[in-house]
Amino acid sequence: MSKLSSSLHQRTRTCPDLLQPMRYWLNQMNVCDRSTAHTIASLIPAQCPFERDVKLFGHSIAHIPPLCKLNPFYDEFVGLRFRSLCYLADECGEDISAYI
Repeated sequence: MSKLSSSLHQRTRTCPDLLQPMRYWLNQMNVCDRSTAHTIASLIPAQCPFERDVKLFGHSIAHIPPLCKLNPFYDEFVGLRFRSLCYLADECGEDISAYI
């Protein structure tokens, strides 16, 4: 390994993750209320809403890829939505097919 790549590697290892407190807070969030679970499940989409096929006269001319993975909290939001749906299905006994 060259000196430059070694120093860059050390710098990235020691750089603090400034978003870690927010990630931790989202991951530790417990869903224990029916209305909160419904709100979370309805606000966080099941799939990326930005993915599109651009069509002109019935022919696809461009594809906009899903951009949700660019969100630094994407995994945490998906996990929170999953916990909300599990709470509604397991604890409340509700049908969650409307959210899927």
